[in-house]
Amino acid sequence: MADVLTEKQRHYNMSKIRSKNTKPEEVARKYLFSKGFRYRKNDARYPSKLDIVLPKYKTVIFIHGGFWHQHPGCKAARIPDTNSEFWKSKFEKNIARDVKEKRELEEAGWKVIVLWECEI
Repeated sequence: MADVLTEKQRHYNMSKIRSKNTKPEEVARKYLFSKGFRYRKNDARYPSKLDIVLPKYKTVIFIHGGFWHQHPGCKAARIPDTNSEFWKSKFEKNIARDVKEKRELEEAGWKVIVLWECEI
């Protein structure tokens, strides 16, 4: 099925998508804070874009969206019909980056937790 939006409308919609301080991140942070956990968010001192860092526990929490990170079994994890080769390539790169970041953090002694948007 072709895109129902014009190119201008699609561009506007895509420009509004945030990579930091998303609603699922805000929900997770509020929950952690209410339980007494103190954290750092999007801390540039670390090698990658970490959503939530709990330095005291040497733990990192990634909040992944089902669409952008292609959560297996999630209804949001679909490849758009328009420009599908671009999207397939983009998602493959995102997944490879996620695996690499997780492995590097674990090798450095960090515990890594991945929360999916559909689970929050």
